[in-house]
Amino acid sequence: MTGQAPDRARVIPLRPGPPRPEPAPAPREPLLRDLVGEVLRSERLAQERTLKDVADAARISMPYLSEVERGRKEASSEVLAAAARALGLGLGDLLARTHGELVRVTGRRAAVTPRGVSGSARDGLCLVA
Repeated sequence: MTGQAPDRARVIPLRPGPPRPEPAPAPREPLLRDLVGEVLRSERLAQERTLKDVADAARISMPYLSEVERGRKEASSEVLAAAARALGLGLGDLLARTHGELVRVTGRRAAVTPRGVSGSARDGLCLVA
């Protein structure tokens, strides 16, 4: 039969239902370098010290320390330890304060046990220096 219609079904759209609410995007986790920088800067300002003073004491360049404080650079553990020492802190103190800042920013609470942080792998902060 030569006069047949092509093999295509006719689609009749249904009446659209109520719009579905878009799921809220998950809050973005803060970057570790931003949190570490905030902690370093707040401690330096609390001590009323200049960037140059702390950079000289830590034996790192002032522009580099500035970039670390602004979260622009991922500093090595050696640089972080030197900056912390220049501020009278240990590396553990710096990381503990950074963890506190992370908890404050994200609103998460992690239960700390003698063996570490309890809960799922996504709770708390785990850093290796």
